[in-house]
Amino acid sequence: MIQIRKAGERGRSRLSWLESYHTFSFGQYYDPQHQGFRTLRVINEDRVQPGQGFGTHSHRDMEIISYVLDGALEHRDSLGNGSVIRPGDVQLMRAGTGVTHSEYNPSSEDLVHFLQIWILPDEQGLAPAYEQRHFPVEARRNGLRLIVSPDGRDGSLRMHQDAELYAAVLENGQSVTHEFAGGRHAWVQVIRGRIRLNGLSLQEGDGAALSDEPQAEMTADSEAELLVFDLG
Repeated sequence: MIQIRKAGERGRSRLSWLESYHTFSFGQYYDPQHQGFRTLRVINEDRVQPGQGFGTHSHRDMEIISYVLDGALEHRDSLGNGSVIRPGDVQLMRAGTGVTHSEYNPSSEDLVHFLQIWILPDEQGLAPAYEQRHFPVEARRNGLRLIVSPDGRDGSLRMHQDAELYAAVLENGQSVTHEFAGGRHAWVQVIRGRIRLNGLSLQEGDGAALSDEPQAEMTADSEAELLVFDLG
């Protein structure tokens, strides 16, 4: 079974410095039919104006992943981490018992466009932690590159949940297939371009929940970038 979440049906928040689209309920946006999928709780697509950002705020008991599409995002946290992440960089912050952080666009000219993803951890009260890694486009081109996993294999970032996150950048006409173990579920998020997922058309910003499907076959109908979440 595949259920499509169209880009135009997402929640939207707009401030003078921020435009954000919410795949699932978040903040002031509430949709009882879309409050997450399995352990996946948040996919926010954010565009932040130059020199603006999210001031210091707190999180706890959440695995928080940032995936930059365009521009640069500056991160500082109460663990002492400070970095600027750019396209190809993936950041994982384990909020655990509690962490405060800020996220800003350090550019005076360019927007930053990124996804923020929240996944529930497999237990509460974990020690906060931070990881960042670069996954060059060549490693994601026309293939599924594992970027986050429970065991950190193949150079992926390690999260505390029975879930895996893959990224792919596809040339027009190229296909990738991900096979699922029994009882697994998946969410596919199209970041750019157009694809067909098991024959169904998806466009930029669309997502899809898969259950009781043996595999996900994704074929690009244009240059495309996507994420695949393999979920318990």
